[in-house]
Amino acid sequence: MPKAIRAYVRWVDALSRVIGHIAMYLVFAMMGILLYSSFMKSFFIPPLWGLEMAQFLMVGYYIMGGAWLLQSDNHVRMDLIYSRWTPRTRAAIDAVTVLFLLFYLGVLLYGGLSSTAYALEYGERSYSAWRPYMAPIKIIMCAGIVLMLLQTVAVLFKDLARLRGESLT
Repeated sequence: MPKAIRAYVRWVDALSRVIGHIAMYLVFAMMGILLYSSFMKSFFIPPLWGLEMAQFLMVGYYIMGGAWLLQSDNHVRMDLIYSRWTPRTRAAIDAVTVLFLLFYLGVLLYGGLSSTAYALEYGERSYSAWRPYMAPIKIIMCAGIVLMLLQTVAVLFKDLARLRGESLT
């Protein structure tokens, strides 16, 4: 494979790994918020922002950690037949199915950018009692989708390299 593709795969893998490690700690922040909210609900007045903030953190955790899971091959896969195939057959099937993922992520990004533009232009707010602005979480979602797109292209390059009998890692 050309040096540019090797450099791209290394760069995207490193970026996904760093952002994934950072996103991993959002679970602890979410648990802290939920614990605080439960404590306040039991003994005092519950905060209006508790549950919704925990949901926002969960979105960040999920969407920003997705590229790292894809890069480390820890995502959910139906393994009944897949594990019996040769590595070359797996790479061929993965190279085809990753094209569907690219299409899906492209459509998701298109809708996400449209929704983010709307949220920024009109100052969209949540319909809850807390009423936070929706633009920050939508921007995070779009950034996560872009990161997933970059990682998906890197995975496609890795699959093509495996089909050729090479390794990009």
